[in-house]
Amino acid sequence: MIKRITIIIIIAIIALGAAFYFNSSSGDDTKDQQADQQSKKTSPGHESKDVPKAEPTLDSIFDLAKQGKIPDSNIIVGETTVDEVQEAWGKPNGTSDTNAGLFLNYPSHGIDVGITGDIVSDLRSSQDQFTAFDLDTIESYEKPDDTHYYQDENYDQIILVYELSSGYVLKWVLPNPAGKSDNPGVDHISLSKEINRDGVHGENSDASSGKGNESMSLDEKIGQMIFSGVDGTEMTAETKNTIKNYHVGGIILFGNNIESKTQTVNFLNGMKTANAGNPYPLLLGVDEEGGSVTRMPDGIKSLPTSRSIGKLNDPDVSFNVGTILGKQMKALGFNLDFAPVLDINSNPNNPVIGDRSFGDNPNIVTRLGIQTMKGIQNEGVISVIKHFPGHGDTGVDSHLELPKVNKSYEELSKLELVPFKKAISEGADVSMVAHILLPKIDEDYPASMSKEVITGILREDYDFDGVVITDDLTMEAITDHYSVADAAVQSVKAGADLLLVAHNPNLIAEVFDELKEAVEEGEISENRIDESVERITHLKEKYQLSDEKTPIPNFQSINERVETILQKVS
Repeated sequence: MIKRITIIIIIAIIALGAAFYFNSSSGDDTKDQQADQQSKKTSPGHESKDVPKAEPTLDSIFDLAKQGKIPDSNIIVGETTVDEVQEAWGKPNGTSDTNAGLFLNYPSHGIDVGITGDIVSDLRSSQDQFTAFDLDTIESYEKPDDTHYYQDENYDQIILVYELSSGYVLKWVLPNPAGKSDNPGVDHISLSKEINRDGVHGENSDASSGKGNESMSLDEKIGQMIFSGVDGTEMTAETKNTIKNYHVGGIILFGNNIESKTQTVNFLNGMKTANAGNPYPLLLGVDEEGGSVTRMPDGIKSLPTSRSIGKLNDPDVSFNVGTILGKQMKALGFNLDFAPVLDINSNPNNPVIGDRSFGDNPNIVTRLGIQTMKGIQNEGVISVIKHFPGHGDTGVDSHLELPKVNKSYEELSKLELVPFKKAISEGADVSMVAHILLPKIDEDYPASMSKEVITGILREDYDFDGVVITDDLTMEAITDHYSVADAAVQSVKAGADLLLVAHNPNLIAEVFDELKEAVEEGEISENRIDESVERITHLKEKYQLSDEKTPIPNFQSINERVETILQKVS
């Protein structure tokens, strides 16, 4: 009996143990299943809200920017439409019509959305993930491609510009440092991409990508070949007419057009606005060489003469001079500088070149001139080498009469042509041709109108396929012998691309009409016109020109760099 009771108790204990083990195992399985289900819910990119989210690094911000994105946003600059933005975020709280275009304001997201056509072209964000960075950190991470300054009644800012792949531009906007020790934090960022006026995205769409010469009218083509001067210091009906009706490719300002930095910026911005209907941005140029040929307004320091820089004979200084010229041009809204002078000042009685030249040594002029050219180009500004084939051995001023140089091609090749030939091989984009008569090369026409000089020497012998611009056709070296319109036609026949008509804007209509008549009557083929227009529009594409307005700049840091150069030559 006792044995039977013992067996029953043992069986009961075993049964209870089995039941406990089964329930325990079932519970573990349930927990495993719940955990598995939870892990499936928390997939990468959808972390649990209980897990703190890592702040983006500069690496991740720049990587996303190269794809047209910023962190925590599904918008893609250059692709997302206005409808898609509003579908995701609803209607904006408001809109802002700025110099850069229309922006939709979404303060709850900390983002303003810039629109071109119906495509997002700019994202501006003041979110904490961006404002947490400071000036030193960003500049230490990667040197900017360019630095802009903006100043008005309310703002004094420094803008670090990074040009990324696929046409994206990332800008970090910060308060302008009060001193070298100041390290401000970021105010906001801007991620943008050029969008053409039809809303089609693509690189450089403000220039001629997407529109070839074949889609231009003859009037538009001829207009692109004219580089016009203007009267006054602000926009006039005459200047608007020159831009809108004659479709000019470029405009030059002189000292009498420039009063102050604010006036200059506003004047150029007005020209850009007038050109808004033209898919080809304006070339906006000025003669800024430093020394005696300077157009800088009050408050902006001018560089010393090329002669004084030539005496230093330091290529690094010359490159720095070029970068300063480029920064000055860009800050005011210019995109082209008629510099450097590559003339060798071989004639001490030369009344027009003098200290504008780096000197009388061809090696020094070549080396320093090319470094200055590269410095200008490095700032995204077009450099014009001048005055081909060399103005250094002239005895008269071509502004007043036509100089004559009795040298053969062989003699010129040993001296005057040396800097130009080397600069062309080093990447010169634009060459200005002088009003000099070279009777041993062409008895009939000055270099600016000579096929032997422009097509024969410059194009064929030196293999230059950049843009050729004439010196000012309103100078007396030309007007004492030809009408400006006749000279323009002959220059085009000789191979020139851009015709500089720098004074008396009334002459623009005469030049335009006579060129058009020459084409219509077969004196100049339209193919010849197309060759020049292709070079001009390619140049505008290469430098990514646009008619975007320029903010009022702060010149403090640029002036400091000029002062350093002035001290070196003193």
